[in-house]
Amino acid sequence: MSSDASMIERTDSAVVIGASIAGLAAARALSESFAKVTVVERDALPTGAAHRRAVPQGKHVHSLLAGGAATLETLFPGFGDDMVAAGAVSFRSNVDWYLDGHLVKPPPQRRRGVVSSRPLLESVLRARVTGLPNVTVVSECDVLKPIVAPDRRRVTGVRVQGRESGSRPTDLAADLVVDASGRASRSSIWLTEYGFRPPRETRMSVDTTYVTRSYRREPHHLDGRPGTIISPFPGSPRGGFLLAQENDEFIFTLGGLFGEQPPMDDDALLRFAESLPVDDFANFLRTATRITEPVKMRYPSSVRRHYEELDEFPAGYLVVGDAVCSFNPVYGHGMTIAALSAALLRDLLETGLEDLAQRFFQAVTGPIDTAWTVATRSDARFAESGIPPTLEGRLLDRYISRMAHAAETDDVVAAAVHGMLHLTASLDTILAPTVLGRVLRHMSEAVRVC
Repeated sequence: MSSDASMIERTDSAVVIGASIAGLAAARALSESFAKVTVVERDALPTGAAHRRAVPQGKHVHSLLAGGAATLETLFPGFGDDMVAAGAVSFRSNVDWYLDGHLVKPPPQRRRGVVSSRPLLESVLRARVTGLPNVTVVSECDVLKPIVAPDRRRVTGVRVQGRESGSRPTDLAADLVVDASGRASRSSIWLTEYGFRPPRETRMSVDTTYVTRSYRREPHHLDGRPGTIISPFPGSPRGGFLLAQENDEFIFTLGGLFGEQPPMDDDALLRFAESLPVDDFANFLRTATRITEPVKMRYPSSVRRHYEELDEFPAGYLVVGDAVCSFNPVYGHGMTIAALSAALLRDLLETGLEDLAQRFFQAVTGPIDTAWTVATRSDARFAESGIPPTLEGRLLDRYISRMAHAAETDDVVAAAVHGMLHLTASLDTILAPTVLGRVLRHMSEAVRVC
């Protein structure tokens, strides 16, 4: 950050650091409250759906949960139609989701779903954002530091520098700066440099490794279904995603927790798929035609930065997306939390900038808590996590296992599970009396059968 008294005057402008999913959604939210919004992105941005160097995870599966899709539709009306027009796969049947090895019963009301690659999703959002008359996206430009007022209590802009040779630093004035730069965010460092306490970090080691490849999609694959997902669970630390996407392709991902590493060669990858408790993945590999070479990525830990705990925070500054909380990717929470955060930001801006940081960080704590608890509680069930089991944890683990079993056949329990998995409901839903009673009834019936 750098101090500059000349930049304290209101500018009716905002700056977003990063053209990520979180950054683009935030820009849309800001566009309703500021005359000018500038998104600054260090990467070169493609004109269409292409992989970006700054998004290495872009070649892997990206699952937009129902909670995220619905929220993006409110931020970008017609978003689903735009996705389909760009080539995304539209479907009304359900992607099969296996929890603890049990197929969760699909809801009776089947909404339209849309699946695509990360580059296609990002390109559609980018086109919608750049189409807004008061939003500008500047690519191949680094944010060197935020600028602060002389008293160092307020951020008043950012100092940027183009990445082309000979470019000089320049200052962009702003009433609000939003850091959407991702997991590698420098906000904690900048806060420390200017006398603020950085947020406490919580880390959950997961040692996740996943391998992804694209295959030609044929009508017989999965009996015509658009996809299947199996989440790892104790005793089976391996999982996978198989989802239809644009260009008549399937994106195929196998992953493992706590040191389980999917191989890269065909024969070993098939053997890994055969070890899953669901046949879909191995059956698919036996007949599928590969399109791309496999790519591997490792994710060491989930990270949460507790900005909601800070008593002091500079005015005119916010942090969103993975810069706040980076989740184990096997649960698919990142894009949905980014969308939900943007919608909350849009609503909070209706009452102005006063105490915005405190109001925002408290507001996003709800959805982040839900996603974080789902992910970390699921990971903590593994003995390899190193987390000592508590009585409460053991009871919850047993309940989740029984709930997954009940969700195979019970509509009410299945609806609660879908709400939890897709972040359309709080965790209280799965412990509601109607759900709890049905799970307990299922447990007692299972005991009688035994």
